[in-house]
Amino acid sequence: MNKNIRKAAGDGAISGDAVISANATILADAAISCKGLWKSFASKAETLDVLKGVDMELPTGSSCSIVGASGSGKSTFLSILGGIERLDKGELRVGGYELHRLSEKELPVFRTKVIGFVFQFHYLLKDFSALENVALPAYMAGLGRKKAWEKAEQLLIKVGLKERLNHFPSELSGGERQRAAIARALVNDPRVILADEPTGNLDAQNADTVSELLFELPALTGTSLVLATHDRELAQKASVRFALIQGSLQTS
Repeated sequence: MNKNIRKAAGDGAISGDAVISANATILADAAISCKGLWKSFASKAETLDVLKGVDMELPTGSSCSIVGASGSGKSTFLSILGGIERLDKGELRVGGYELHRLSEKELPVFRTKVIGFVFQFHYLLKDFSALENVALPAYMAGLGRKKAWEKAEQLLIKVGLKERLNHFPSELSGGERQRAAIARALVNDPRVILADEPTGNLDAQNADTVSELLFELPALTGTSLVLATHDRELAQKASVRFALIQGSLQTS
């Protein structure tokens, strides 16, 4: 095993048998449901209300886009949906779990089991091959090494990287890195994929390839997609469309 993998999977590994406590009610409903969601950031000078009572429903297995100007709160909203940021007020259910009830210890388990992240930058580990980058999250979640590597290989083949399995990020094009990042996001069978400006660093051709791949996911895997973008043409590809304006989420 790559010594870097052994190091990365050390004490921070999350057991695949980890259980979210009884305080977190599992609900079989929409992929995402939020009611009256508020988020503010305070500084010495002022308190900035980024999200102001946001309401949203996203059916399971559908795609959703959120457009908005830079600084409108799109990334903050996705961070809250993914359990990275805490909401200040309101109720939030994602992938069947009530995030407003989860403890700090339960949130990493929720993210591992429920969420797949795709960012504007790929965040692939530079000392790992594409195969290792995709397999590592599954391995850390408790899947055996052989199964994790097999699953990673299958996903990379599905995203068109069959010939690039053992290439390092520096040896991949921008579009190839982003496709590897999508495969990594899918490796733990998430219920929801959160994509934050996923085509922002790509040329037009690669952007089209990556966006097509993302919008195919709900039909192919049943995974729900939430995509934040400033690109209104890209946003139109989603089945449900919103605009984030002055802290309010409006139908686009």
